[in-house]
Amino acid sequence: MTSVITIPIDYPSGDGQPVAETFDHLYVMLITIAVLRQYLQHEKACILGNQFLYYAQGLPRLKCAPDVMVIFGVEPGGRDNYKIWEEGEIPRIVFEVTSPSTKKDDDGFKKQLYEQIGIEEYWQFDPKGDWITEKLRGYRLVGDTYEPIESSQSQALNLRLAVDGRLIAFYRLDNGEKLLIPDELYDKANRLQANSQELQAELVTERSEKQVLQQELDRYRERFGEL
Repeated sequence: MTSVITIPIDYPSGDGQPVAETFDHLYVMLITIAVLRQYLQHEKACILGNQFLYYAQGLPRLKCAPDVMVIFGVEPGGRDNYKIWEEGEIPRIVFEVTSPSTKKDDDGFKKQLYEQIGIEEYWQFDPKGDWITEKLRGYRLVGDTYEPIESSQSQALNLRLAVDGRLIAFYRLDNGEKLLIPDELYDKANRLQANSQELQAELVTERSEKQVLQQELDRYRERFGEL
């Protein structure tokens, strides 16, 4: 009997190419990932950045690397790459931080690919406004075709998206609050700590004043008795 030797298929996790074209593009990616991870920390969801998305089992050449992708229904945490057939879920939303040099790919091949895979929402963000005048542009899958998102609202994330300088800003739909980026969270924590220290100082002062009044009252009682 002839035995069949199965050769394992290699699905690389890197291609040796730079993560991003410029610092601005890298900054957008990192901040977007950080904000969405904070927002979805209690959800069963995974947020990945610039990692290979393999969409055809046994065909490792069929892959792409979304700048940011959010997958719901899978365990949180990092992956070296993402294989749809292993995880059982496709990304629900993808962000591409685009530029003139990637315009053809982002607005052509990748847009068609995400459409065919069935990714619910696709957002393009041009931080320098080089080819997208409004900087931010979104598409939602309607049937089998992407249609422009006019409201700037992401149904996949239940958030409103806006341009904030060279970043994407995210706002909750229920109360309008902005999701803070790490620097803003750090400043808020410092303010809360400062307010807490100020409140503690006021409490200490109030206790001291009460002690002084109590001492005065005790001395009065010693001299004149109870009122």
